[in-house]
Amino acid sequence: MTGRLSCFAEPGQAEGKPVWAVSKSQYAGWLEQQPETSRNWLAAGRFEPKPQRTALLPDAAGGVAGAVLIASDPAELWDYAALRQALPAGVWRLAAADGRLDQARAGLGWALASYQFQRYRKPADEPPVQLAIEPAPMRRAEIVASAIYLARDLINTGAGDLGPAELAAACGAVADRFDASFRTIEGEALLAQNYPAIHAVGRASSQAPRLVELVWGDQAAPKVTLIGKGVCFDTGGLDIKPSAAMLLMKKDMGGAAVTLGLAQAIMALRLPVRLRLLIGAVENSIAGSAFRPGDVLATRRGLTVEIGNTDAEGRLVLADLLTEADREQPALMLDCATLTGAARVALGPDLPALLTPDDALAADLLAAGQAAEDPLWRLPLHAPYREMLDSPIADINNAGSGGMAGAITAGLFLKDFVTETAAWAHLDLYAWNPSGRPGRPKGGEATALRALLALVERRFGG
Repeated sequence: MTGRLSCFAEPGQAEGKPVWAVSKSQYAGWLEQQPETSRNWLAAGRFEPKPQRTALLPDAAGGVAGAVLIASDPAELWDYAALRQALPAGVWRLAAADGRLDQARAGLGWALASYQFQRYRKPADEPPVQLAIEPAPMRRAEIVASAIYLARDLINTGAGDLGPAELAAACGAVADRFDASFRTIEGEALLAQNYPAIHAVGRASSQAPRLVELVWGDQAAPKVTLIGKGVCFDTGGLDIKPSAAMLLMKKDMGGAAVTLGLAQAIMALRLPVRLRLLIGAVENSIAGSAFRPGDVLATRRGLTVEIGNTDAEGRLVLADLLTEADREQPALMLDCATLTGAARVALGPDLPALLTPDDALAADLLAAGQAAEDPLWRLPLHAPYREMLDSPIADINNAGSGGMAGAITAGLFLKDFVTETAAWAHLDLYAWNPSGRPGRPKGGEATALRALLALVERRFGG
């Protein structure tokens, strides 16, 4: 989805009722300038000027003249998301008490709060709540929000409706919209073309595993390669997960969803890069052909991997993808994956774990995340922990011994498959909101997408 979003008013439509965005420190001065009816109304309602609170303002006839939003100082994305959820149907426009207003940020917050997942349940038939903003910031908000909508929709879709074939088809649909080249390598062809680890992880499923590739942009432009873990459902394999841990495993393709959404945004914004997207679309199932604990698997790089745990399958898929991407030595290589529970225990659902050997890239990513209100947290690729992955019979084990530093050892595993590219970063993300907040409904989330988009724009221009 990259077209008009219904949460925005059509250009040229009536400009709408005003919403005054004021900070807590500005509120008293703003209030003094309002009509007596508004002052009395707010006093009678005991309105408290706290961030993300909204109050409607009356007109002389007893209707609604406008509203006031208490924004953070400076205003945040989620202030406008909270505003969208507080206003009744109609067209609204924003006004700032100090004359300063970031319409693109406001529009994005508004759009994210307007998201609904509608595949399985008919939406309520309600009159629209629309925001009127200028065309340029509206278009920017629509592009970014549409990318996030795409990722959220994919993550929220049940695995019975989104297996490897359907995930590949979703990538193909995005490629078609932007005239990008697209291909898949499926089933036994993965072995013939030397992607043995991807094949091993997905071979037990009724849907064949596949590698998905999208390429777009000027061949002479800087190469930006995105890599996504697309495990459409993860039983844990023969090291089967308990039922409670399996409930959310439809989201184990969250890394693929985020990278596909990011790729869509890059193409819609026409950023001057040579974009390559690689996704390993598999299902980690249980059958007689499933790979086993103790097996030794081949990889595209030539390293052998002893299987310490079949539930550490995502890094095997990424290993083959990273090896292929690394061959081109792109100017920037980013992989995203719902990889370890250890990252969630350490950082919770909102903060993706960032692991990279490139200090300059880490600094740029952290700054981009702060600017986009999409923060990341760096974990170290602590070299002494690499010995936790040692194997007596293979080049490396896929599961660290001792049960400690799981997110770091996963990053160190991946690092063994990146030998040529300096600017590489791995993001271990959750891709899910366990509870709803303004602009972030419970369910699938495009964690880190806005931070990564901001990084690409900062490094390569817009």
